[in-house]
Amino acid sequence: MIEGMNNKKAPREDGITAEIYKLTFKIFPKSFTAMYNGCLKNGIFPERWKKAKIIPIMIPGTQTCEEVTKDRPISFLNVGGKILERALINRLNHYMYSTEFLNKNQYGFILQTSTTDAIMALKDFVQEGFSKGEIAAIVSLDVEGAFKSAWAPNVLKNLQESGCPRNLYNLTKNYFSKRRATMATNNMKLERAVSKGCPQGSCLRPGMWNIFYNSLLKLKFTSSTKIIAFADDLILLTRGETVSEIENIANLELTKISTWARENKVRFNGKKSKAMLMTRRKRKERGEVEVYLNNKLLLQVKTIKYLAIIIEKN
Repeated sequence: MIEGMNNKKAPREDGITAEIYKLTFKIFPKSFTAMYNGCLKNGIFPERWKKAKIIPIMIPGTQTCEEVTKDRPISFLNVGGKILERALINRLNHYMYSTEFLNKNQYGFILQTSTTDAIMALKDFVQEGFSKGEIAAIVSLDVEGAFKSAWAPNVLKNLQESGCPRNLYNLTKNYFSKRRATMATNNMKLERAVSKGCPQGSCLRPGMWNIFYNSLLKLKFTSSTKIIAFADDLILLTRGETVSEIENIANLELTKISTWARENKVRFNGKKSKAMLMTRRKRKERGEVEVYLNNKLLLQVKTIKYLAIIIEKN
């Protein structure tokens, strides 16, 4: 893992580059190995590795925007901590895959799955309904903040439910505690405590998000419903004989999702979330499905873009 670090990246908060780390490792290989094995065994993530230096990078096309969200906060993380992060997530992923704990409806950052698998799962569910003369509704849900919204207590709860080895659970718990972020600008340096999510640029972000989101995908949905996730991109599918039937089912499922979101400190963006009725029937019937997220009617559309694929209503 140490040899795989990029030498060209700028020094982080502690001023140590990957090249310096590699040279030091070659001189003291046993000491480095013992240090990391000790962290993994005892569940300790050193506090000096929990500090992140924030560099705001403007998102292309937002030059005239006055919102703070126009900047993406990239975290410069200490090389030593990034190596321990990779060691942790490799072990967590191995455990999750070997025990098949993660829900099968999550296709993002999962070995041997891709966007194609997620799209085909959507297509198969809808076409099965079409073959029975049914209609379907598709609801695209947008998460505000996505990976940075991964709430540590939920991650830890899911790890406990999975039967995760105690040392990995303790290391994850320690990783989330006492994190700090600093940002220097205009001769001013600010430092704040970080209590939610993983830093932008951390290799833990995808894996921790999948563990966090797993409890949502495991909710008890009806047999007429399918939920598909690719990382934070979430699709809710319902099908039935009539528009009123799938409307009732979709609103019931969205209530479950909204409840989960409140309990886990997640917000779905109602302005970016969309709904679409899908049908191949030639008879005249209502062409829209009224579904609500947090008591607000979702925008009705005729096409939905999901994972770079345009899905039409028919």
